Amino acid sequence: MDIATRVYNHRWKMDPIVRSLIDTDFYKLLMCQSVFTNHPHTQVTFSLINRAAHIPLARLIDEGELREQLDHIRTLGLSRGESTFLRGNMFYGKRQMFRPDFMEWFEGFRLPPYHLERVGDQYELTFEGTWSEVMLWEIPALAVLMELRSRAVLGQMKRFELQVLYARAMTRLWEKIARLQRHETLRIADFGTRRRHSFLWQDWCVQAMMEGLGTRFAGTSNCLIAMRREVEAIGTNAHELPMVCAALAKDDDALARAPYQVLADWQAEHSGNLRIILPDTYGTAGFLERAPDWLSDWTGIRIDSGDPVAGAETAIRWWQDRGQDPREKLIIFSDGLDVGLIEELHTRFAARVKVSFGWGTLLTNDFRGLAENDGLAPFSLVCKAAAANGHPTVKLSDNPNKAMGPADEIARYKRVFGLGAQTAQPVIV
Repeated sequence: MDIATRVYNHRWKMDPIVRSLIDTDFYKLLMCQSVFTNHPHTQVTFSLINRAAHIPLARLIDEGELREQLDHIRTLGLSRGESTFLRGNMFYGKRQMFRPDFMEWFEGFRLPPYHLERVGDQYELTFEGTWSEVMLWEIPALAVLMELRSRAVLGQMKRFELQVLYARAMTRLWEKIARLQRHETLRIADFGTRRRHSFLWQDWCVQAMMEGLGTRFAGTSNCLIAMRREVEAIGTNAHELPMVCAALAKDDDALARAPYQVLADWQAEHSGNLRIILPDTYGTAGFLERAPDWLSDWTGIRIDSGDPVAGAETAIRWWQDRGQDPREKLIIFSDGLDVGLIEELHTRFAARVKVSFGWGTLLTNDFRGLAENDGLAPFSLVCKAAAANGHPTVKLSDNPNKAMGPADEIARYKRVFGLGAQTAQPVIV
């Protein structure tokens, strides 16, 4: 694929960034089915959060073009082929992952309205409505903003500049893959949809990983690319579930139980490799300390914030204390990964536990230093559930730099979940 020529030629007014409802992460669809069943009437607000305030999105991205892209996404529905893929494909060893009632709803689904407003040099972008509907805005909204920012820079480049830019980016990625080829027991997946450089580039990265790593490449979180490239769709659950369910808790006792109730609901629906604990929403150490015994039987734990070495050691000790053999358990690392950290973690833990990696932004958007003024460097942009039934959501994380929510609610959650002192880590992406 000659991406540079495609980029150079695609400079007409409306070139859709998102062309499919399943150009999204697999875990969003799994969670959406759970929400559709367990919380059909919950009202949720999602909000855009630019953690890199020095990136003036409203000066870089034209508001009219942003609205055109968002409006286009609202016209998308499942194609017959996409519906057949979701209904009939085998995911995680299960033939009918998505229930008929959910699929009937999803086949008629269109994304609900959005609210967009310019506030200084940033955009305020929010989505309000039924949880199962507005949650599906998160990934396409982020993909649009990230790619429009890329297009703003690429639009200033000439044809040969673009050729050189992509040649350098391709070389950089292939050199990373060549390093990973040395690790025979490696298992790694693409988790890079939400902050990718572009759809075309993510697709190219997946194909490069397929060729370069073979069976060591586990698959991609992107449903559309998984369908087109015939690789596994990868994903389980995310912070969104405990954040919203905690916000719905009526008192402190219910709040303390909420994260475990979420996983009880998940266990009732899923088995095997879909039973992955994401423990850091309100602090990993406290979550595991108070966790019911049945959770230790789950397949693994995903480490998504804080010091990954410390998080993995905490998980291993917890399994040992619960009478489990860590060598039979899976740890998935997914926070701020690049090739050096992947190699370090694999070397340290591969003989002690089963190890897997969800490689995100620095797989699908590593253009650092390749454009003038580093204008294509990735940055931390998220779209999070901010309120549920009128109550603010809170995320504490193992990294206080990722915490979100009103100060008084953060203090309450720290008290309820017994969160002690934390060490701040840089938020890379």
